[in-house]
Amino acid sequence: MKLWEEIESARNMIRRVIFRTPMIYSDTFSKLTGKEVFLKLENLQKTGSFKIRGAYYKLSQLSSSIRSRGAVTASAGNHAQGVALASSLLGIHSTIVMPVGVSLAKQMATQAYGGKILLVGENTDEALHHAKKIAAEGQCLIHPFDDEQVIAGQGTIGLEILEEVPGVEAILVPIGGGGLASGVATIVKKKKPDVKIIGVQSTHAPSAFYSLKRNRIVEIKVKPTLADGIAVGRMGEVTFTILREKVDEMITVNEDEMASAILLLMERKQVVAEGAGAAPLAALLSRRLKTHWKKIVLVISGGNIDVHLLDRIIEKGLAQTGRLFRLMILLRDEPGALSKLTSLVAQHRANILHIVHERAAKDIPIGFSKVILVLETRGSDHIREIKKGFKEKGYPLQMLS
Repeated sequence: MKLWEEIESARNMIRRVIFRTPMIYSDTFSKLTGKEVFLKLENLQKTGSFKIRGAYYKLSQLSSSIRSRGAVTASAGNHAQGVALASSLLGIHSTIVMPVGVSLAKQMATQAYGGKILLVGENTDEALHHAKKIAAEGQCLIHPFDDEQVIAGQGTIGLEILEEVPGVEAILVPIGGGGLASGVATIVKKKKPDVKIIGVQSTHAPSAFYSLKRNRIVEIKVKPTLADGIAVGRMGEVTFTILREKVDEMITVNEDEMASAILLLMERKQVVAEGAGAAPLAALLSRRLKTHWKKIVLVISGGNIDVHLLDRIIEKGLAQTGRLFRLMILLRDEPGALSKLTSLVAQHRANILHIVHERAAKDIPIGFSKVILVLETRGSDHIREIKKGFKEKGYPLQMLS
């Protein structure tokens, strides 16, 4: 069976298990970019990402004798949860190898879906190496991306996109190992060859970007990134073969761009996306794409983001867009001085998020106190207005961020 045929077969197999996720039109992002922008919300899929599609289809194709031996995989989060849930639904014992540093939230979610967790290695590649050792002893390895049946399951998203946005001209897909992009590209290029497939990677994990550029698989050292869902040091052999023929363009996005995209999705569309899920929007807003096509679908691949990380991303995103900034002021240490300062902030319609008032530090002159303010503003113009107002009132201030 050819891969595109298996994608159609996979759709029939998994439709009773997965959600058909929403496709929504974004008026906001369309106006921002001058295009027609649609969002395929796989962050609303079971387990919070598209991974359940490929995991369930792969596991459903195993013979009863192989199922009885159990399944093993390696993942830092989304694939782990997908395999754990799919295995539970099919009555298969699953062992999930996760890197030592994976968040407690992802461990707990994976366990809740029925997976047995082993913490091994400093990253996903080391965890996968251990999973392969376990597979050599008899369990079936469910590779996160370099497997045609896993790819076929992910490719069902492509079928839904073509049905939901018949006139789609370009699809932006996040790429880690390449399983999602390979599946989407295979079926889309078979059905509508003129539709452009654009892969998006983090600048901190650009294995596929350089592999496709140099026409050979390039292994890189992954740096810490918001897009942990696509933080893969080496793309797959199967996925490389598919993507070098079917991807029309590759782009990388940096951490600030992804943080801003996460914040925009939350504020404008009430969509919670992880770094990988927000990467397609970051790419579109970067205006570095060569594409001139108008009708574009962004695959929001997942929404499994740690709440503590989300808090930091929101703060970073606000700072990046000029809506949050920190400043320090030396204030005369006299009654009512702090009240006058906060009143001035109120006059300029800024919101005080945090305030620190300190007298005793050795760098503070006698008779003064140091005040650090964290303000929420409307943007860069508002910040300039506030700075001007402070200076006119004689407050010496220092911008911290």
